[in-house]
Amino acid sequence: MKHARILVLAISLFVALPAAARQPMSVADTSPVLVELFASHNCRACPKAHRTLAEVDSQRDDVLILTWSVDYWDYLGEKDPMAMAESKDRQRAYVDRFRLRGPYTPQTVYNGVEQCPGNKLPQVESALERTNRVAPSPAHLTRNGGKIELTGNVKELTDIFVIDYLDGDANPTDMVHPVTHVTSIGPWLGGRVEIDPSVCKSTCALVVQEAGFGRVLAAMDLPAR
Repeated sequence: MKHARILVLAISLFVALPAAARQPMSVADTSPVLVELFASHNCRACPKAHRTLAEVDSQRDDVLILTWSVDYWDYLGEKDPMAMAESKDRQRAYVDRFRLRGPYTPQTVYNGVEQCPGNKLPQVESALERTNRVAPSPAHLTRNGGKIELTGNVKELTDIFVIDYLDGDANPTDMVHPVTHVTSIGPWLGGRVEIDPSVCKSTCALVVQEAGFGRVLAAMDLPAR
């Protein structure tokens, strides 16, 4: 699936708000932990990971789970129809970040700061606990009427992604929120900006992440309109 890149210059999607136009925020959202599972339908341990994360998803409201399908196990069987180049690129960046010997499945990554195999519930729960102990994020996503506001001060270049995924009746797989498309609407250098949620055409996650697939500073679920 083709990776669309849209620059911040698109004013209708992403605009700075002058100080005089700032209004009190109507609805505040606590950012969930972004849990990313890298999997393949040719991976024998992945079905258990899907069940593990489905259990986590059903029991917790402080997580946003996305499943990224990779294709490097295709030689073991049929080609994975959900695999995307973006999945492999993203996982490779995490391999470098965590100084791993190489990519593996089923790998889970938590806000870009923790990782572990995704097929063992105790390890997943421990990784979530460690992630929740990380220093508070300087970035905040808040719903304000029909718009979403991103505020905060960041020291490094930050990317903003809209990540489409399948959910509910639209998801025919046993995966939790399999990713189907990625759109970049960044970068962001801090301050206050407004994002039009109509950029999401299906069911999406809005993710604010340090450039180079670093720490996830904020995430928000955007349900289908």
